[in-house]
Amino acid sequence: MPPFDPRKSTAGTASGSGGVQSLERAFGLLERMADAGGETGLSELAASSGLPLPTIHRLMRTLVACGYVRQQPNRRYALGPRLIRLGEAAARPLATWARPHLARLVEGTGETANMALLDGDEVVYVAQVPSRHSMRMFTEVGRRVLPHCTGVGKALLAGLPDREVRALLHRTGMPAATERTITSPDAFLTALVAVRETGFAVDDNEQEIGVRCIAVRIPGSPTAAAISVSGPAGRLTDQATDKLVPLLKEVAGDLSTLLASPAREPDGAGRRAPADGEVGH
Repeated sequence: MPPFDPRKSTAGTASGSGGVQSLERAFGLLERMADAGGETGLSELAASSGLPLPTIHRLMRTLVACGYVRQQPNRRYALGPRLIRLGEAAARPLATWARPHLARLVEGTGETANMALLDGDEVVYVAQVPSRHSMRMFTEVGRRVLPHCTGVGKALLAGLPDREVRALLHRTGMPAATERTITSPDAFLTALVAVRETGFAVDDNEQEIGVRCIAVRIPGSPTAAAISVSGPAGRLTDQATDKLVPLLKEVAGDLSTLLASPAREPDGAGRRAPADGEVGH
């Protein structure tokens, strides 16, 4: 699914509602700020959105007043702390929806299955179903990590243009978690070429020695998301990887369909009452 573009959205235009248009534009600006790493200036927003500066300034004033954006001492704007609460609340039902699909991965691979999102410059784990093996991997839901040393991070960044990946790596740095961690932007971009060609990413002892992780991006997700299986390197061999990647891609496709499905309207919003013999839902 392409990024939301308020200039191309047609939702609500039939009513000619300025309020609907302002809402669309405000959300579009928030998404552009997130794409820019969480902080940007008015001129950058004008260049990326195509909206007039006075319109952007008015919308940003409203977002600041509501706590969704804050203005820095240098006059630039940053995403505000009130968004954290919304994001955490949104992640809870997402984890509930994803868990049965992750359970399929555990059933089919025997290893721990994870789901992660790209949140700003970091990867955040939002769901997990553990392996039944006594020796298994565990990642705390809610944990945040830098993307350059994880399988899910590689899978997520492979969906971005190289210039955006370089900018992100410049902001975060590339600290070594192990001696196997990729710490060069050029080497990381080379690794992403293979991820794009094969459709899956590998963390080969790069975050923790003795642990491997195989990950794929969820195609068409409204926010960048990936799933993975992780386990001891002795079990997640190259031969095992060849067998489990098709299942990973299948589950990612099912999750893509789930996440792309339109949400139901609130009760009473634009729906008729069920006729006799029908079940309302």
